[in-house]
Amino acid sequence: MLLLQKPLPVRATRQPRARGSSRVFSVMAPAATENAVDFDQRAGPLPAIAPPALPAGLAAGKTQDLKHSRQGSVEPYTLVDGPGAWYGKDYQHNMDEWAIRVTPAHIAELEGAIACVLSNKTITPEGNYLNIIDTVSKDDFELPTLGPLLRDMQQEVLRGRGFALLRGLPVDKWSRTETLIAYWGIGLHWGKLRRQNEKAHLIGHVKDVGIDSKHQNPATRIYLTSVAQPWHVDGCDVVGLLCLKTAKSGGMSAVASSITIHNELLKQDPEIIKTLAGTWYMDRKNEVPEGKKPYYVLPIVHYHKGYLSTSFNDTYYQLATSPGRFPEVPPLTQKQLDALKAYRQVANEIKLDFWLEPGDLQLVHNHTLVHTRTAYDDYDDVDQRRHLLRLWVAPSAEGGAHPLHESYAELWHAVEPGNRGGIYIKGYKGVIPLEAEVGN
Repeated sequence: MLLLQKPLPVRATRQPRARGSSRVFSVMAPAATENAVDFDQRAGPLPAIAPPALPAGLAAGKTQDLKHSRQGSVEPYTLVDGPGAWYGKDYQHNMDEWAIRVTPAHIAELEGAIACVLSNKTITPEGNYLNIIDTVSKDDFELPTLGPLLRDMQQEVLRGRGFALLRGLPVDKWSRTETLIAYWGIGLHWGKLRRQNEKAHLIGHVKDVGIDSKHQNPATRIYLTSVAQPWHVDGCDVVGLLCLKTAKSGGMSAVASSITIHNELLKQDPEIIKTLAGTWYMDRKNEVPEGKKPYYVLPIVHYHKGYLSTSFNDTYYQLATSPGRFPEVPPLTQKQLDALKAYRQVANEIKLDFWLEPGDLQLVHNHTLVHTRTAYDDYDDVDQRRHLLRLWVAPSAEGGAHPLHESYAELWHAVEPGNRGGIYIKGYKGVIPLEAEVGN
């Protein structure tokens, strides 16, 4: 998680609607076997990341020389086997077989838990926020039969194919408060919830808020616009997306296995993977931790303690290295530009496309999947516009969280499972906003 400096108090300028509103609030806010850290004079005080050395004789076209491994015992530049290495065609036409649908009994449990946390003041509404007591866990949101199903989902995400889909949550029946509390409580069964922005939001609103709809400012976070999202991961172990409303047209979701992308690129040319495992400068998009630079270094491909993890964020590399933004940051090399192009191409070839419908909850493992979304056109009626709710979750090591390379700490503040990822604001505790907020 990031530690941001000197946050300003948050002030909402108008009150939300009680049920189903889509309004937007304005606020005032503030080694040889794995990647090795080595000082690089180009980066000034930031360390560069040296990729593992390629095995002797390994070159493009020599796929017969590639060895195989599995998560937990991965060796650099090997083809990683297992359930996380899949192709979109494996799941494209059988969603009913792998998606999970909640039952009336599950919904009754959720509604009972919602009533309980409201009655015992675990959560208290205040203006645009739901305030939460300091110490909460899944024990504060008991789900006797749905809870085990949620844990199975978590294990599929962390130890299996890397994604899961829960369907049938009655978001059209519930009030906004009830929906947010249900989502918050479900998230507690997956791990600790992480703050997502400088306003300390534990649940984020993914929608076009009208501040930069066509993304003319590259520093704008794209989830606040209607333009196409490039392939990316989020700043946490696991991300959840709950659909409230769909767009008038467009907005199709897609996921792709970063393990499969790794394997396909490795078969094309091991030098591509070596480039991806090296030094990549990334822009912080103006969310700068105290005492840090407005950019950081994080490889795309990580080999660490027997695990392959991927951190891919297209556009962040280009912004950090754009002319004049940070003079000390070198431009992308031709090898890096070619590697990004190859990564996108394979992701597009092996992706799984699907449409999220109201009540669908998508869960994705950011270390083994990348995800994207097409551009969309929205309704004129603001209350009918596309609207998703986002969770950032940090599961425990016992729950299946991967060990992460120390370079993640530059962005995530720590690499300890259950205590990493997201954005931490000194002096602020996490809140849940009823409506989207935009800083100024």
